[in-house]
Amino acid sequence: MEESAGVKRFVNYLTADKWVAMAICFITVLRLSFIWLMGPMPQDAYYYFYGQHFALSYFDHPPAIAWILRAFTDLFGRHVFVIKLADTLVTVGTLLVFYRLARCFLPRERAWNAWLLLYATLMVTILSLISTPDVPLLFFWSLSLLAMYKALFEQRRMYWIWSGIAMGLTFDSKYTALFLPAGAVLFLLLSREHRRYLWSGGFLLSILFFAITILPVVIWNVDNQFASFRFQSSERVGGVEFHPLDFFGVIGHQAAILLPVLLGVLCYYLWKFVRKYGIYIGRIPARQLFLLCFFVPICGLFTVISPIYWVKINWMMPAYISGIIWVSTWLTFKYIRWQWICSLVVHVALAVEVLVYPVPIHSDDTMIGWKGLGDGVKTLSASYPDDFIFSADDYKTSAMLNLYLGHMVYSRNVIGENALQFDFIGTDLNTLKGKNALFINSLTDVDDDKDEVAFTEELAPFFSSVTPLPPIVVTQNGRVVRKFLVYRCLDYRPPGGRR
Repeated sequence: MEESAGVKRFVNYLTADKWVAMAICFITVLRLSFIWLMGPMPQDAYYYFYGQHFALSYFDHPPAIAWILRAFTDLFGRHVFVIKLADTLVTVGTLLVFYRLARCFLPRERAWNAWLLLYATLMVTILSLISTPDVPLLFFWSLSLLAMYKALFEQRRMYWIWSGIAMGLTFDSKYTALFLPAGAVLFLLLSREHRRYLWSGGFLLSILFFAITILPVVIWNVDNQFASFRFQSSERVGGVEFHPLDFFGVIGHQAAILLPVLLGVLCYYLWKFVRKYGIYIGRIPARQLFLLCFFVPICGLFTVISPIYWVKINWMMPAYISGIIWVSTWLTFKYIRWQWICSLVVHVALAVEVLVYPVPIHSDDTMIGWKGLGDGVKTLSASYPDDFIFSADDYKTSAMLNLYLGHMVYSRNVIGENALQFDFIGTDLNTLKGKNALFINSLTDVDDDKDEVAFTEELAPFFSSVTPLPPIVVTQNGRVVRKFLVYRCLDYRPPGGRR
């Protein structure tokens, strides 16, 4: 009853500002409509491919997103809108848990402010429309913080177990989850009044249930020579180079997903906080310290390493769950207003780009043109029904064709190169020996196919001949938006073994 009255007061409070109310309605409708209007991204297709080859875990990432997509597509059918509906519903769950978590730290009005700050971000739009491991990651991350809060600040012993399970499910979503137990240990070390829990039975139970819940990922790695753990740790280090300007790239990316208003106030209040407390961490109130331990280390680490290692746009996302709640302690509604005005501008621009495509994207990381490719390859395949189909980018074209065609499309392992998850689905390339193939090569720039044509030289050792066919050209609003080169490859000779 009290919560319903609070919601009513919040609605009255919100509708007093028509700009914000209009922006919320527009962006909500936009996000919901894009479930049906927006085409699939390569990530949607790749994690759908994961789910169609059900396993305890996978090469690139843990299994949560794959299991979710498998459940939804088994229930509602193999449709793009079903994949995006799954992302949206999990993200709605994240928003609900986020509000419950915010209420643990903030009065109702400030908690709604925190919720509005988060809901306005491009981050929420990305999570609700593009399948990535971050979709379940943020849901279980928020649940983990809520369970830890109840265990630590409300002394509810059962929540030690729930926190361990939630942290484990977060790890089953993405390896970034290791920052959760690390943040918990950091908080217990820094907080004098809670330090005793570091050696408590409750905390040990939490770690135990965390270990039990991550067993699927551990078992898969043991069975596959720790391939995923190695890929996400030592093999990543090979990308270390000094690029000082990448620091500004990271700032730009974070401003894009949070919007400049929110990023600006986070930086400003962190600066004020450092000036106030300096090195005297023991003076920080325990609840604020709790939030900061799951916010500052993640953002700080990735910001520091950004000049020597390219930090992806989504790596800091979990930190903002507690960061937004922390900064909302001081923010008034005027910040919410500017956040939503900025959000409206960004989402209108996004809608124009998706629907009209005025700015070409020279990358395969786009929703543009893939359906046209699927239709074109279906027609082509009817002319060569006995040919197998493959592509040789990282995963994008092969995953998209698997989604649209509904049968196996091979990847770069056909030509003896590492093919990410395509290497771990039990494919025996020797069964393709002597067969003919259709090779599909995606162009990132429709006006420049020189390098992509030259790539066909890589095919020569594996086929007796490689012959170009007419390309698949995809148009939108009367102009060419995607181009895919097609080659017929005869008499396949498999490589000596997987590398």
